[in-house]
Amino acid sequence: MPNTGDLFITTLLQAHLEWGEYRHTNSRGIIIGEGYLQIPANVAYEFEITNNHSAIRSAEYDFSTSDGYIVNEKLLAAGNQHRVEYAKQFQGSGNLKLLGNWFSHIDAQVGDQIQIRFISPTEILLTRL
Repeated sequence: MPNTGDLFITTLLQAHLEWGEYRHTNSRGIIIGEGYLQIPANVAYEFEITNNHSAIRSAEYDFSTSDGYIVNEKLLAAGNQHRVEYAKQFQGSGNLKLLGNWFSHIDAQVGDQIQIRFISPTEILLTRL
């Protein structure tokens, strides 16, 4: 479980900004506005960020953005790394456009960096650097 003060920085790629459009699979149709944040494997393992395959802890986190655009919403740690119980991304819980809307609001571009800071073991603050 993450500790208060743990943080990591992720660099946005086109796939993060256009998740529902920029894809290498035909598993579902194109959906404009979806977005996600990558969790590098070493961070997932070190901070023990698990997905729904783990019964140890919830995969949901409360989160806000430092600019106040999003306040007290839910992120889901989802997908899996080589070790299947560890998450590979944060996405809106029940709303895959939640992060995409924020990316649009901040005019996020490929190469922008986002800081993911755990302000408690179950709460995250996102900041565009």
